[in-house]
Amino acid sequence: MSTLTQLPIPPFFEAQKVGEVWRVPYQERAIAAKAWADQYNLSPASEDRLRIGLLAIDVQNTFCIPHFELFVGGRSGMGAVEDNVRLCEFIYRNLACITQIIATMDTHTATQIFHAVFWVNAAGEHPPAMTMISVEDVERGVWRVNPAIVPQFPQCTLEELQAYALHYVRQLNQHGKFLLTIWPYHSMLGGIGHALVPAFEEACFFHSIARQTQTKFELKGDNPLTENYSVLKPEVLVDEKLGAIAQKNSRLIAALLEFDAVVIAGQAKSHCVAWTVEDLLRAHDEREQTLAEHFYLLEDCTSPVVVPGVADYTAQADAAVERWAEAGMRSVRSTDPVERWPGMAERRAAVAG
Repeated sequence: MSTLTQLPIPPFFEAQKVGEVWRVPYQERAIAAKAWADQYNLSPASEDRLRIGLLAIDVQNTFCIPHFELFVGGRSGMGAVEDNVRLCEFIYRNLACITQIIATMDTHTATQIFHAVFWVNAAGEHPPAMTMISVEDVERGVWRVNPAIVPQFPQCTLEELQAYALHYVRQLNQHGKFLLTIWPYHSMLGGIGHALVPAFEEACFFHSIARQTQTKFELKGDNPLTENYSVLKPEVLVDEKLGAIAQKNSRLIAALLEFDAVVIAGQAKSHCVAWTVEDLLRAHDEREQTLAEHFYLLEDCTSPVVVPGVADYTAQADAAVERWAEAGMRSVRSTDPVERWPGMAERRAAVAG
């Protein structure tokens, strides 16, 4: 059975290296993890009666390493690095009670609707990174689908793809989503930016060996016709003719709802974390009203998108956290002992008895 007792942080962990890219020494860590499990009498995760899942959203180099494509600095300027120091320490301290880590990975290729090459203006120029494309922009032809990419969509003519593009931005507007943002090329499949942050990957691997369980990897965002902030559901599901272009991740939703508690961390608080939590809370509405209380946000392990002089989504992120609290979700800090989290003692007693 899992224990909520906190463990020390292994001596190999170096907080000052969390913001760097390096190779994880797997074999050394595997030997250390086995010894750690023996020293602290860690049981296999399969024996946990209180099952706690850690949903770590997009803890990837592209978002979390300074000078990478979409580093989430937050207002401190080093937000994601600071968050990941605390996240890794949280995993090590709570190694004995985390049943499984689910790591989501934003996964992109070049020709997607939120990347510059998808669009051109009348002069044939692509939009600069961080351009916001509105419904009016597409209606007036300020930005149009790039004719050169059409052969990559053999099911569509240029006119059909243009009609879909207009439908897409209208759908975002109608459902209260962010404007279509032209992001810098990031999380490119096969690239170093796509990889997990080494310090976090190391913590996941150590957990896998020590608790004899597999980290679950969830890829999202590879559909060229829709953004996919939430790991649970793309931004747009149907085309202008109501034909399906994507589906919600019902399998993962079901898996998350099977845990006794789900802990959520990662990047960015204003975007991928926000939309994932929103979809998770909608899923709980379909089950039972009290289920939101099973979700815990590690509030010191996530930061909002802040691009100085361009965009600051801190207020939107804070407003989202307030909505989640009203729905029953708990916000905790990574240093808080798990047994003192609201509702955790009752949850532990329920599975024990």
